Amino acid sequence: MAGSSCRNKTSGAVASLSRSPLVKACAILGFLSPLAAHAADVKSDKVSFYFAAHEDDWQLFMDPTAFEDVLGGAAKTVFVYTTAGDDGLGTGTGGRKYPYYLARENGAVNAMRFMADADRTPIAESDGPLTINGHPIYRTAYRNTIGYFLRLPDGDALGTGFAGTGYQSLKRLADGDIATLSAIDGSTVYRGWSDLVTTVRDIIKYERARTPLIQLNVADPDAYINPADHSDHLMTAKAALDAAADMSCVRRAYYVDYASSKLPENLNAHERDMESAVFAVTLAGVIAFDQSTAWQHYDQSFVGRNYFRVDEPSGQCVAAPAIVAAKP
Repeated sequence: MAGSSCRNKTSGAVASLSRSPLVKACAILGFLSPLAAHAADVKSDKVSFYFAAHEDDWQLFMDPTAFEDVLGGAAKTVFVYTTAGDDGLGTGTGGRKYPYYLARENGAVNAMRFMADADRTPIAESDGPLTINGHPIYRTAYRNTIGYFLRLPDGDALGTGFAGTGYQSLKRLADGDIATLSAIDGSTVYRGWSDLVTTVRDIIKYERARTPLIQLNVADPDAYINPADHSDHLMTAKAALDAAADMSCVRRAYYVDYASSKLPENLNAHERDMESAVFAVTLAGVIAFDQSTAWQHYDQSFVGRNYFRVDEPSGQCVAAPAIVAAKP
């Protein structure tokens, strides 16, 4: 990688910085705004991946960057949701009409469709299981957006898991505390961390096809920049980064998640409108499935903020070999 950079939202200048100055400049001065620096990317030359532990993570922490990619910053934008965001309910409804995890999925799909349909007439969506590395994974495809829902158990904030799903979690799998991790809908079982990482790797390779440049958008694993983050956020980032460790031409964007609530708003009015619109559509999708939301808390805490740092790839980007996936 060619080193880290951060963006000064006001001046538009990009400075290459070492780790320590980057932390001080970006966290203190409020740099790290949307990837306008890369707006000149040729559409056909980039596939952008957003790795989200829960179905509303990228809307809160990685937007309007995602919206800008869907609008034309990338040839294709892929959203990978590792957990079901079920809050320990598994496939349960919590006393409502529909399962909580399906309500959250509906919110995520609504958000993807909303961005892809900007100023256009809706079209038919393609969805269903796709087998990747032997695992059937629910996949949606709509215009230039793709969604993968692995439906793994929500691990709770510290990664200890919930009683309702057998105290399973991404962290416990990564740490070797459990040997397997089962999707809450019974669709598949991951046998060890390496099995999950290989699956994520194959998703990246399949969706990348022969596109030269890919961009991984993940929670920042640096606890100094992104302190006290949710375990599922960090483990999802770890899975993505492990999967792409030896891939060529990968731009890595690292986002501040929960800690962004303690930072000042850094989006202009237009960017905030983009972010809040996508988040509102997400919550509307949850409500449509008879589950409750928390608009006020999240709007006051996270909307209006988009903090991240970027590691650029080094060397020349060339077309990558494609991988073939199979229907189950």
